Amino acid sequence: MAQIPTNAELLNPTLIAIRHLGGSATIAEIGDRVVADLEQPESVTQVPHGKGAQTELAYRLAWARTLLKYYGMIDNSTRGIWSFTPKGENTETVDPSEVVRFAQERSAQDGDPQGGGNVPVGPVSQPADSPDEGAVSWQETMMDAILNMSPAAFERLCSRLLRESGFVEVEVTGRPGDGGIDGRGLIRLSGLISFSVVFQCKRYSSSVGPEAVQAFQGAVQGQADRGMFLTTGTFTRNARQTATRPGAVPIDLIDGELLVDKLKELGLGVSTRMVAEVVVDTDWFSAI
Repeated sequence: MAQIPTNAELLNPTLIAIRHLGGSATIAEIGDRVVADLEQPESVTQVPHGKGAQTELAYRLAWARTLLKYYGMIDNSTRGIWSFTPKGENTETVDPSEVVRFAQERSAQDGDPQGGGNVPVGPVSQPADSPDEGAVSWQETMMDAILNMSPAAFERLCSRLLRESGFVEVEVTGRPGDGGIDGRGLIRLSGLISFSVVFQCKRYSSSVGPEAVQAFQGAVQGQADRGMFLTTGTFTRNARQTATRPGAVPIDLIDGELLVDKLKELGLGVSTRMVAEVVVDTDWFSAI
């Protein structure tokens, strides 16, 4: 069985992917390119990380991007686009052990009480855990709650998410023999142009393959302008390619990771607590 590349083994493939994509790319684009370049099978790409919706490979690629950012090779915008720094533009490859060593020293200088323990040391062995690996993340807690919902409740959750995202005339219509269509709605652009969308909601703990996406495309044909497939699992690379294949109805894919992030963004079933920082002005006391 093929082994999942370690964090450090993904450093140079990440750089190569961004370079091939023109110097900037989204997280999904980088991941797809790395998988293609390394010819990783689905037995590797679809291994889940813990109990969340993220795959282990996506988790390690995230650490690879973090290490390269520490090293000054790449940076990311607020919109999640990763691009080369001037240093990165002029560097073809890096020494993984040097990058990890630099990142650990940088982490220690930034005040990590464990002397760089926040940086994984995966170049020669198994990747180290992240600092919060032992704790249950909010994403895992939310995903557990979603997976414990009934199918009908999950459909209602998805319809609520679409309404909060700007869809109108949203209704749940799922019934036997509908070809996988669970609901429909309209999305208006600038208040002028409308597109009809039908959606499918599936609570999967594993990956969705191209067959399911292709079947949904057949159901959407003649029913709407495009489809949306929402799942608690992940989509394989072939499934994502099928969703945008020429001549077929386009399908927007919402995987579990994007689903929980969107729910958090909209404040649905989750709240963000702001922790106040108290700074004592000793000079003020001295002046009394």
